[in-house]
Amino acid sequence: MARNPERRTLLADAGLRVLAAGGARGLTHRAVDAEAGVPTGTASNYFPSRAALLAGLAERIFDRMAPDPAVVADLGRREPSLALVTDYLRYIVERTTREPDLTRALFELRLEASRRPELRQALGAVLRKGYADDVAFHVAAGLPGGAFEVALLHYAVDGLLLDLLTTSVDAGFDVDQVVSALVSRLVGATTG
Repeated sequence: MARNPERRTLLADAGLRVLAAGGARGLTHRAVDAEAGVPTGTASNYFPSRAALLAGLAERIFDRMAPDPAVVADLGRREPSLALVTDYLRYIVERTTREPDLTRALFELRLEASRRPELRQALGAVLRKGYADDVAFHVAAGLPGGAFEVALLHYAVDGLLLDLLTTSVDAGFDVDQVVSALVSRLVGATTG
């Protein structure tokens, strides 16, 4: 197996672009090679099977979607409050819509995981760890609500992102207004 981590990252990033643009059906080793501008067969050297390619993309996407530690540290200097939860959620929506193809690729991975047990297991483990980390962060930061409210916010934001980045119901509401309402209704209702 090839061992060049920079090349592997280049291929995974190209794979995410292919996945976002063409869906799971368009994701082939050849398409990844072409998108990355590397010789045919390169992606197969790093990801020898379709399952390995999908797993590599699942691994890479969460590296790319990680929050900026400086932004998190800056927010973390504030007093815990509903306003702070709202600003954390605003930051999540801002950073996941800044690179819409990356979030679309995550949706594609989740859909593909529903059909592929090996990807379901790998991606599911990463998603569950992310949720557990979010709950631990929320509790450690002293933010209002707990595990249930964090789950509600995950469900709500996933739906909001799906609507923002795919065919929308186009209800005409301002995204910032929606984020504020999600926090006040899903978290605020439990703290009063």
